[in-house]
Amino acid sequence: MQEKTTNVAAASAAVGLNIHKGKSQILRYNTACTNRITIDEEALEDVKTFTHLGSMIDEHGGSDSDVNARIGKARAAYLQLKYIWKSKQLSTNIKVRIFNTNFKTVLLYGMEN
Repeated sequence: MQEKTTNVAAASAAVGLNIHKGKSQILRYNTACTNRITIDEEALEDVKTFTHLGSMIDEHGGSDSDVNARIGKARAAYLQLKYIWKSKQLSTNIKVRIFNTNFKTVLLYGMEN
């Protein structure tokens, strides 16, 4: 893996691109190798989970943490509506409209992928 990382860094530098060492991380998947990966003698950080474009990936290749995070977001959105449900000043029609615009969008986001 170190050889591939070095080759990518060299090819990038050849066309004027630099790899940001502070933002680069290593997520090891299905490997027993624990060798440090470096770019220009600087070691990259090993991580257990990685978020890319809103999706979480863990070191086991599963999506359990991603699903749990999305369920947590939907739960938090629902709990924020607690006082709206209890309100006597809002009609049922208004409550349903708030539910459809606020909660359903987060719930549908949780179902993506």
